[in-house]
Amino acid sequence: MIYLVDDDLAVREAMTLLLATYGKEVTAFPDAAHLLAHVEKSKPGVMLLDLRMPAISGLQLLKKLEDLGIRWPAIMITGHGDVEACRRAFKAGVVDFLAKPVDEHLLMETIATCEAALDELLICHENSQLLKHLTSREREVIELVSKGFGSKDIAAALDVSVRTVDSHRASIATKLGTPAVAEQTRIWLMAHR
Repeated sequence: MIYLVDDDLAVREAMTLLLATYGKEVTAFPDAAHLLAHVEKSKPGVMLLDLRMPAISGLQLLKKLEDLGIRWPAIMITGHGDVEACRRAFKAGVVDFLAKPVDEHLLMETIATCEAALDELLICHENSQLLKHLTSREREVIELVSKGFGSKDIAAALDVSVRTVDSHRASIATKLGTPAVAEQTRIWLMAHR
């Protein structure tokens, strides 16, 4: 999903048509208020935002989205960019800053970068959700496992028996859906990025 916010109807129509030719699903909004009224956290996507819009600018919109817990990859587009606006956009976490008229190939390359970042963000979120099912003791155990500790070392560090550690490790494997230590470690590390 690509969320396009631009106050210029002609730009919205042209960008939507262009992106559709690449098989992209686009939801276009005339201003920040419309996006804020309709955006759903459950439908993450790439944000394609006009820098200068009446009432709420693209940068102000990013801040409002962040306040809502939405930190999806964003591309800022503008017909009136300057170095200071570009600096502020990158400081706000924008993936790229593109000048209108936007070069089609550069736009698609930047969207691909954003989609990869979004995929990673979603994986991190899924891993965090898995880890929420662990008890506090199981989180201690998986953290030590991810650092390369074996059951005996974990037992000594937590002042419990090896059998207790093994029991926690079996429960962790069930809750994370994998008995593989490498996969459990990957889940732990991805969630803590």
